[in-house]
Amino acid sequence: MSSIRRRKAVEKEPKIPKDEDDGKKDKDGGKVREAKAKQKWSCVDNCCWFVGCVCTTWWLLLFMYNAMPASLPQYVTEAITGPLPDPPGIKLKKEGLMVKHPVVFVPGIVTGGLELWEGHECAEGLFRKRLWGGTFGEVYKRPSCWVEHMSLDNETGLDPPGIRVRPVSGLVAADYFAPGYFVWAVLIANLARLGYEEKTMYMAAYDWRISYQNTEVRDQSLSRIKSNIELMVATNGGKKAVIIPHSMGVLYFMHFMKWVEAPAPMGGGGGSDWCAKHIKAIMNIGGPFLGVPKAVAGLFSAEAKDIAFARAIAPVFLDNDLFRIQTLQHVMKMTRTWDSTMSMIPKGGDIIWGGLDWSPEDDHVPSKRKLKSDDTHNGDGDTSSKKVHYGRMISFGKDIAEADSSEIERIEFLDAIKGHNVANTTCHDVWTEYHDMGIEGIRAISDYKVYTAGSMIDLLHYVAPQSMERGSAHFSYGIADNLDDPKYNHYKYWSNPLETRLPNAPDMEIFSLYGVGIPTERAYVYKLSPAAECYIPFQIDTAANDGDHNGCLKDGVYTVDGDETVPVLSAGYMCAKGWRGKTRYNPSGIRTYVREYNHSPPSNLLEGRGTQSGAHVDIMGNFALIEDIIRVAAGAEGEDLGGDQVYSGIFRWSEKIKLALCDICSSEFWYHNSKFSIQKLRYFRTQLIFTRNG
Repeated sequence: MSSIRRRKAVEKEPKIPKDEDDGKKDKDGGKVREAKAKQKWSCVDNCCWFVGCVCTTWWLLLFMYNAMPASLPQYVTEAITGPLPDPPGIKLKKEGLMVKHPVVFVPGIVTGGLELWEGHECAEGLFRKRLWGGTFGEVYKRPSCWVEHMSLDNETGLDPPGIRVRPVSGLVAADYFAPGYFVWAVLIANLARLGYEEKTMYMAAYDWRISYQNTEVRDQSLSRIKSNIELMVATNGGKKAVIIPHSMGVLYFMHFMKWVEAPAPMGGGGGSDWCAKHIKAIMNIGGPFLGVPKAVAGLFSAEAKDIAFARAIAPVFLDNDLFRIQTLQHVMKMTRTWDSTMSMIPKGGDIIWGGLDWSPEDDHVPSKRKLKSDDTHNGDGDTSSKKVHYGRMISFGKDIAEADSSEIERIEFLDAIKGHNVANTTCHDVWTEYHDMGIEGIRAISDYKVYTAGSMIDLLHYVAPQSMERGSAHFSYGIADNLDDPKYNHYKYWSNPLETRLPNAPDMEIFSLYGVGIPTERAYVYKLSPAAECYIPFQIDTAANDGDHNGCLKDGVYTVDGDETVPVLSAGYMCAKGWRGKTRYNPSGIRTYVREYNHSPPSNLLEGRGTQSGAHVDIMGNFALIEDIIRVAAGAEGEDLGGDQVYSGIFRWSEKIKLALCDICSSEFWYHNSKFSIQKLRYFRTQLIFTRNG
């Protein structure tokens, strides 16, 4: 019997409970869905998540801020930094100081608010809303419309047809530039602690875009200042006013002093003794009496140190073709319609600012370098480093900026014929006068290689003929040969301290208050920009550095001592020497004082912008400056404050400027007006020297 093989039974798969099976599938499916979800997490999701986190954090902080006691922030600050000093207003009130002289604030460029009274269709809903100052919301919402309404007419320098932008009035015009960014607010608050109010404080608001004389033609701003000062003096027992101009407001008030005494219709008809009757003191804060190099860079290429620094940090960000926005071109188009920018072009030429081989600040040494190597640097100069040619305000190339003047071969640019640049034929929206120059004209400018303050005016006339022609009708940048010449009665000379006299007010005092200890723009190294559509052909060469971390050349900008905007030379020279004693610019001998405030940055974020800052705007919150102002407003004089307070080399630098300060020793006066020969002039000077020595 055959053996029967037993068939192996088929093994049954172990049964998995249904619940476990479903769970496994769900688990696997969940992993798949999770992976797919991760894949679908896009940039939009990331952005939304980030915005959500920011908003949540913001609302949480806002809730905590409103819920916590008002004294907690001060408690935290004092716990970290120690007890806070009393504000100047409280301190001086404890000393017994009271309201005495009315005060007038004169804001500078860009710090005063401007609002819309009439506009085009794109500005619907903006009636009496701020276009300048405040939140600047319209810049982001409708930038092209904003630029259109902030620009002035290129022919007249006044409002374009269908647009009316006017200055905000009252103390709110310039107390804050933007929410949280004070300008005059701290000074106003401290004066209020002493008892000042709106009847004893006046903000002389004006449209800072237009020329000084046109503020009277269009808005009667100068007449309003005159009538308000007269009213304040009359209602305060005849006590004269203390005037406090800041930045460009210094030049504006210089224009006012000549206007108010000049006969109508050009002037205010107040008579030659108006200032003597109504003004006790003028306390100029950060005054650009002799202009600022920063204005040249702005007109030439719409740049300054900040823009150059931004280019060095992020070279692509401000490229002309990025997003096709052409920001700098729009800025140049707009600012070249503002006549006020031309009022701050450096005045006095090479006599004041220096030439190819010299400048008053030749011996300037950066403060940090002084501290590091006192053995090689001293107050008289830098003996171990290469001489810096600050007089070369614009140089095309670092090698040109440092070369000996005999090695520089220059080709006259004024004779060059302007050509046509095909690359700029489609730039109707961002048209600038560079687009009419062509490649030949651009190359001629760079071939001239170096420009001093003396040749700067010719350069600006060449690159911006329409703007400079309009500006030259309102401003002048020279040095007067004979101040008795009737031509100097014209208003174009009134804001230039080198072409006008101070009023006949021997009891008046003039203060120059400004910060020092901050690197401030003085000269620039330029290069040609790469050719592109609608481009600005020149830009600061951010690759130009002097190799020393604490050097004077950084990112294509040479710096000297100042308040970050105005060099010491411009802010201090007139009060240090030009007006000191009786000079041809100060025939009545008005007393002048220089008060410098050494910059000390805030030690931590809780101090905000600091109470010892010397920066151009932040100095408005400097406790020492505020105390000086309040003391003068309460009746003190310059000598009561201690006279001059100087940390810089302003007196040393002023002595290097060979400017004739008396009519009898002004060679220009005798040569042009008395028809003396050079031989007679030399003979007269010899006799004068013998007389003095004898």
